Amino acid sequence: MESNTQNRTIALAALFQCIDGVNQIANTGKIDETLYNTCINSILNDNADDAIGLYGSLENLNVGFTSMLYQLGAGQLTPDGKPKDLEATRYALGLLHLEKKLHNNPAVFKEVIAGIQDTQKKLEFFDKDHENITASLAEIYANTISNVGPKIMVKGDQTHLANPKNASKIRALLLAGIRAALLWRQAGGNRWKLLLERGKLQKQADAFLSQL
Repeated sequence: MESNTQNRTIALAALFQCIDGVNQIANTGKIDETLYNTCINSILNDNADDAIGLYGSLENLNVGFTSMLYQLGAGQLTPDGKPKDLEATRYALGLLHLEKKLHNNPAVFKEVIAGIQDTQKKLEFFDKDHENITASLAEIYANTISNVGPKIMVKGDQTHLANPKNASKIRALLLAGIRAALLWRQAGGNRWKLLLERGKLQKQADAFLSQL
């Protein structure tokens, strides 16, 4: 993976898109189908030649680029006057921290890869958006990543959070968020890059959005 601003922007946008999906489910019990499939495909896709190949197209990350711009902006309000989602920032930092801990724990990382490979085999029998695939990805997250560091405590409507299918989708999206965090690190991303290159990342996200 080439270390450059474009790839880091794609990775960070993907991370925020996964988080947006988590918030959609936690607060409404529903999620945009294209958003969900884009995030999940990034885990199951092992044929991508580059960063954007993991997500199919720039257009598929439209929500992520937009959310990223809102969260990285210097003001306390989004462009449409709404307060920033501080929970989204907390989730993002939490997932970046979890990925770093996973990177430093080869045994657990090996378990994650093995679980993903087992799930990929199930694609012979089920579509990527089938609940069995979602359940398999959720189990990987719950049994491995969730145990390597502080748990991501998702807030929302308890009625939606208590639904087992919703819970599985949220865990699958958190796993996709870890995939995006891994891509961020592979593209040269780190805490200092996030702090010092905020302007470059925003400018690149704007450039990507102008292409859509």
